[in-house]
Amino acid sequence: MLLRRACRVGHVLVLVLCLSSAEDFDWTKNDHGSFYYGTFPTGFSWGAGSSAYQTEAWDKDGKGLSIWDVFSHKKGKVQYNGTGDAACEGYYKVKDDVSLMKELKLNHYRFSISWPRILPTGIKTEHINEKGVQYYDDLINHLLENKITPVVTLYHWDLPQILQEKYGGWQNISMVNYFNDFANLCFERFGNRVKYWITFNNPWSVAVEGYETGEHAPGLKLRGTGAYRAAHHIIKAHAKVWHSYDMQWRGKQKGLVGISLGGDWGEPVDISNEKDIEAAERYVQFYLGWFATPIFHGDYPQVMKDFIGRKSVQQGLGTSRLPTFSPQEKSYIKGTCDFLGIGHYTTRYITQKNNPSSRGSSSYFADRDLAELVDPRWPDPGSEWLYSVPWGFRRLLNFVKSQYGNPMIYVTENGVSEKMACTELCDDWRIHYHKDYINEMLKAIKDGVNVRGYTAWSLLDKFEWDEGYSERFGLYYVDFRNKNKPRYPKASVQFYKRVISSNGFPNQREVENWRRKAIETCSSSNQLLAAARRKSKEHAELPKVWPVHDEV
Repeated sequence: MLLRRACRVGHVLVLVLCLSSAEDFDWTKNDHGSFYYGTFPTGFSWGAGSSAYQTEAWDKDGKGLSIWDVFSHKKGKVQYNGTGDAACEGYYKVKDDVSLMKELKLNHYRFSISWPRILPTGIKTEHINEKGVQYYDDLINHLLENKITPVVTLYHWDLPQILQEKYGGWQNISMVNYFNDFANLCFERFGNRVKYWITFNNPWSVAVEGYETGEHAPGLKLRGTGAYRAAHHIIKAHAKVWHSYDMQWRGKQKGLVGISLGGDWGEPVDISNEKDIEAAERYVQFYLGWFATPIFHGDYPQVMKDFIGRKSVQQGLGTSRLPTFSPQEKSYIKGTCDFLGIGHYTTRYITQKNNPSSRGSSSYFADRDLAELVDPRWPDPGSEWLYSVPWGFRRLLNFVKSQYGNPMIYVTENGVSEKMACTELCDDWRIHYHKDYINEMLKAIKDGVNVRGYTAWSLLDKFEWDEGYSERFGLYYVDFRNKNKPRYPKASVQFYKRVISSNGFPNQREVENWRRKAIETCSSSNQLLAAARRKSKEHAELPKVWPVHDEV
């Protein structure tokens, strides 16, 4: 049932690790355990992250339109009709934001390069926007001057709009070459200083929410086919960029190229029930495995091929709705990983559920034959989908270890939101979330999982895609009502800073003291924010459709 082949990567040492550590994942063993006090390995990297469209500014200095620029300007697509037009004004606050990172004592900062900011037409041969290049040059240089390692994502969802209009975006195989051209331009201009590259951020969301449900840009609802086609092209594009770097740039730049995959954990409702175990594995394979298994093993998970193929036949189709890789493509894609990025937030309980296979109701979700459940006791402070289930994180990391030969892992996203109904800088729940999730990651390292770094999501409050500004993930609060978008530290800043300084959790008394001191500091931050709001008469107007809330 489980694939157990070794992955091929760019370094012989890692290949040996892959070959020597493959094993089956034990679904019947779930040891939640107590809090573990201890420290991370020497050299473990601590960071925070952001993305271009969520933080920069949409139309400055020659930037071209992205699919999110167009999507968010359509009424009803984003909560309260928010857009990323100004967002955090990060385009003008490079030095300020790097100072926040330095205050946090970050080792690395993960950000994305906006494709349409560098190439307004999306195509390398037509026009390079040198002002966009200069912006990222300045950001990278300021990070390095402050001894913060830049970790750069090449695609965080902002496809040039013209490529969507002319070719259908990721539905079209031509995106593979266009993306490769963009990536090579970034390697050429920034690769002498950037040593960690991420090709795609959470391609599951790009495929499913962009081309299946239409919740995200470009907003298409090509149910049962669109997500699979988009994913197929994204996997090919990732592989091509990895090979381009490997052949043209690795020798002189000495960097690494990986991919960041989103992965919620799926836990069987009953770990003694084989049907529930199979459904839970299916959930993870249709999510993380959809992209990881081709990259590590050369082809889609067998369970995806079986279920989608069978349902396609039942629907009277001549071929499976899941595309296929040729033997040459399988060989080309397999092993295109120098490191695996994992973006993880939450967990679901999973049980078997048979979905009908009529031609008119085909969908990615129906293909899986399962039901997702949550425990009402799980904390859910912000996003309706995000429940705090720390033990699922350790389970997911161990699954990756067993399935893919214990690759080098960087946690590229992990964090928790709150609703924006009120201003609350004393984010005790975020402290608890990060403390518990980071601790489960530490336990996973004790289990032998090869985790090298952790990225808190996110550095700042920002535009949250289809949720607009109704939710906040930031360690730093951004006052979006003020045209200058000032930043204020939440209590979680002080706590995370202590974790970084101690490289973990030295002992119970000290960790509890961190939390107390962090909560004490946020009351003064609250007072500063309240005073600034009283004094300021230059608040930016919010869209009139935004609800009015009393600040608390």
